[in-house]
Formats: sequence, C-alpha cells, structure tokens
Amino acid sequence: MRRSARIDANQNEIVRHLRKLGFSVAITSGIGKGFPDLVVANYARTVLVELKDGDKPPSDQALTLDETEFHAKWKGNLLVANKLDDILKYFKH
Repeated sequence: MRRSARIDANQNEIVRHLRKLGFSVAITSGIGKGFPDLVVANYARTVLVELKDGDKPPSDQALTLDETEFHAKWKGNLLVANKLDDILKYFKH
C-alpha cells in the first residue's frame, strides 16, 4: 500500500499566489511514482513543477529516486522550484 503523499510546506502558498496571478494550477503531488507536484500553465506554456522546500537543508531538498527517474525520462517542460519566484522566472523567458 502506498503512503499518502507529503506536500512541501510551501506548496499551498505558491499555488494560491499562482492562481491569484491568473495561472492554471493542477495539484498532482498525490500521483506519486516521481510525478511532479504541480502542473502550471498560462496561455503560452505549461510546465511540470517539482517543489522543494527552500527552508530545508540541501540534503533534504534532493530529488528522490522516483523523481530522478521521472525527470530523466520526461521529454517535456520540467522545473524544480524552491519558491514562487523560480516559477515566475521560468514563465518570463
């Protein structure tokens, strides 16, 4: 049986701000098997976002084995983010 997914402490705040700014956000942290925490889109782009809590030490922010494998196989847009600004910078490019 799969344990319920833990969400990063910053997830709810980041999702709230993104939606307030007009982004579409699907919370996918419960899917598991390395699938990223969020799918974020505006009219021009969509990106899968793996959130890491920037308040934790770097060793606690490392990708899990499942995440590493998913990232290696994924051919679409993918971003690892610690904070809202990381995501907003992605969409400014």
